Amino acid sequence: AATGLYRYLRDFCGCHLSWSGAQLRLPDPLPRLRAEIRAAAPGRYRYYQNVCTQSYSFVWWDWARVWWDWARWEREIDWMALSGINLAPAFAGQEAVWQRVYRNLGLNQSEIDKYFTGPAFLAWNRMGNLRRWAGPLPPTWHLKQLYLQYRIVERMRSLGMTTVLPAFAGHVPQGILRVFPRVNATRLGRWSHFDCTYSCIYLLDPEDPMFQVIGTLFLKELIKEFGTDHVYSADTFNEMTPLSSDPAYLSRVSNAVFSSMTGADPKALWLMQGWLFQHQPDFWQPAQVRALLHGVPLGRMIVLDLFAESKPVYQWTESFYGQPFIWCMLHNFGGNHGLFGTVEAINHGPFAARRFPNSTMVGTGLVPEGIEQNDMVYELMNELGWRQEPLDLPSWVTRYAERRYGAANAAAASAWRLLLRSVYNCTGVCVNHNRSPLVRRPSLHMDTELWYNASDVYEAWRLLLSAGAELSSSPTFLYDLVDVTRQAAQQLVSDYYLSIRQAFQSHALPELLTAGGVLVYDLLPELDSLLSSHSLFLLGRWLESARAMATSDREAEQYELNARNQVTLWGPSGNILDYANKQLGGLVLDYYTVRWSLFVSVLVESLNSGRPFHQDQFNQAVFQVERGFIYNKKRYPAVPAGDTMEISRKLFLKYYP
Repeated sequence: AATGLYRYLRDFCGCHLSWSGAQLRLPDPLPRLRAEIRAAAPGRYRYYQNVCTQSYSFVWWDWARVWWDWARWEREIDWMALSGINLAPAFAGQEAVWQRVYRNLGLNQSEIDKYFTGPAFLAWNRMGNLRRWAGPLPPTWHLKQLYLQYRIVERMRSLGMTTVLPAFAGHVPQGILRVFPRVNATRLGRWSHFDCTYSCIYLLDPEDPMFQVIGTLFLKELIKEFGTDHVYSADTFNEMTPLSSDPAYLSRVSNAVFSSMTGADPKALWLMQGWLFQHQPDFWQPAQVRALLHGVPLGRMIVLDLFAESKPVYQWTESFYGQPFIWCMLHNFGGNHGLFGTVEAINHGPFAARRFPNSTMVGTGLVPEGIEQNDMVYELMNELGWRQEPLDLPSWVTRYAERRYGAANAAAASAWRLLLRSVYNCTGVCVNHNRSPLVRRPSLHMDTELWYNASDVYEAWRLLLSAGAELSSSPTFLYDLVDVTRQAAQQLVSDYYLSIRQAFQSHALPELLTAGGVLVYDLLPELDSLLSSHSLFLLGRWLESARAMATSDREAEQYELNARNQVTLWGPSGNILDYANKQLGGLVLDYYTVRWSLFVSVLVESLNSGRPFHQDQFNQAVFQVERGFIYNKKRYPAVPAGDTMEISRKLFLKYYP
């Protein structure tokens, strides 16, 4: 019913709803339908969320605050229902249940505290990648998350959605070995760039009796707390190499995970992320993939083909060897800002997957690591989940612009058609991980390649500014103006970086001082001012929402450090540096600009002194700057300041090529 309502609002009333705002000016009187309209989705499921979204986007959304309160969760769930999503995870509160289970098994609190990460990194604790980092979790965190989960599952189920609950994947705290000294558990290897101080989690042997005891105990406790819709998520080998490539071992693992589910719920259906298969293709050869999938009865597992728009797995696994799968668009890594899309791939990919010989596809999915970016791509993907054939994209995006702004505007429509054919139409294997020099640690070997013509974004910027006279009262228009101006500024940063590098390599000090001076003292501060003019581009919004979760000053400090670390160093020593980079007012000025200032200064000093530039020495120096930002204790505004139109126009007059 909600999906039908949104179709009426969208197609007959010209309305629009997205993360960045709503345009809900209804015609008066409301249009009458001449005849009944029927729509049937070609697949059973429309899925939403990535395990990582819980940490990159939802982590500081709470149920009991006056400010960013339950209304944000409620709006998200309502948007899901209106968009036709009917299958989604409900993962909040699971650590509270795990703590109860571990205490019942005999672990002490310090052993549990050494296992859970801090709030901003729980996604990777849940997948067996990370432990301890930025923790422990305060008792109040558990209590708040339990109450939040009650409200999430109640709201989702009331709107007809199937909730996906977490299950046991086999990972255990080290304390289990003290309580059960004869248990058969082996440490997995290091994850990413972390050493065993914070990774190398223990994995139970699938045939150890404690595997079923722990898994079933947890799920029974979870079901008792929240009820169930019989779908469960578990990822044993996410970005982790299994202990053996023996197909028999891999089958035993998946069978053990599934058996621990059915021990608590005989109707259990396992939903598994398929990221591991494309992430480590050298390990996951056909025999290994088949073994893991066939450890579960056919039809009792659904695989998320997580990166199907760029690296579909169904094509080389004979449609996951008979297990049902959902064709997913991943699109975003780390919650990065940056205009990006693979519109042709998503406009044709799901239909090709359905036509694949003996296809087991059962739906489509949106699985971004972070949300609140590139609204257009998600609106398109949601609509495609109900389509029987591809869309005419230029016509579709023209209507999209009209609905989004509440008025037809030729310049705005032209801007969107330009963006559609360029920045939103990456082809081939495309990974939307923002590697712009703007948001990366400076060096003399930075990537400035684009998959589109930069001139198309500059022209779209000009066109949107020209539409401002008519559309500047539209909140969604102002958001898009910030976003397109931000993209243009990001391109300009690359140009100035190339000038800086060329000047340094040519020993041209005046040119180096000029290009470096414009970048550090004008372009980046102006970009920061632009971002600070919009509430959705504020560092203060992210940090204050983290602090607002706390019940004490100590908690507020811990949560803020979690929030700052995630978007910068991502680990104690820059372990996954800038992976979750954001372009936010405050962050650009006090983090990225300060790095660039140091880089330019070091290059100038190198030319002045005749001593060569050493990247390793610079990295050591700039790490102190990066770490200094995390601990600077500066409070950033959570309310926007400045006139977006005026700032964008000022940037345009200075920098439009």
